[in-house]
Amino acid sequence: MNEDRERAALEVAYCERLLAKSGENVLRETLRDAPVSAWSHYPAGDVFDPDSGGQWYYHCHLPAADDIEHGHYHCFIRPDGAQGPVHHLVAIGVDAYGKLHRLFTVNQWVVGDNWLDAEPTIALLPRFDMELAKPSYLVNRWLTATIRQYQPEIEQLIRERDAVLSRYDEQDAARNDRTLEVTSSLVIDH
Repeated sequence: MNEDRERAALEVAYCERLLAKSGENVLRETLRDAPVSAWSHYPAGDVFDPDSGGQWYYHCHLPAADDIEHGHYHCFIRPDGAQGPVHHLVAIGVDAYGKLHRLFTVNQWVVGDNWLDAEPTIALLPRFDMELAKPSYLVNRWLTATIRQYQPEIEQLIRERDAVLSRYDEQDAARNDRTLEVTSSLVIDH
């Protein structure tokens, strides 16, 4: 494991350890005992870092993606600021205890982002750096560190996303195909 990935793994563990000392985890800290309803964004209004352009929200689906995943964090970059285009990077799925379960990409219609092909999307990954005290410094740092720790795998998922979509004759139709939601996925075994 290279030095950056090692440092990111240590930061992920640090965030999880600090939350656990208070009887919390990444998911509970995100939801803050709010009643959970499918499709709602937590926190309301999303989280945006004006310095990095990073943005995220958490939500869950009914039915759940599988028997393990509670929901997932959608992570984006707005390279030109809050009013500029938004680009989806990756979704980070967690179990009911806030443990990382999977990483995945989605089709454009799912999040309604401004489309970028794989390589320009990959180039934006290092910009995702959530350094905000609110709504939770530890959740913000956990998301940032998770993306750093798994950056090579996320890069591959983004390339797989484009490979799946390239099988269609018409790219706009492919990105709006409502039968294709998740374009690539990696389950993380702990």
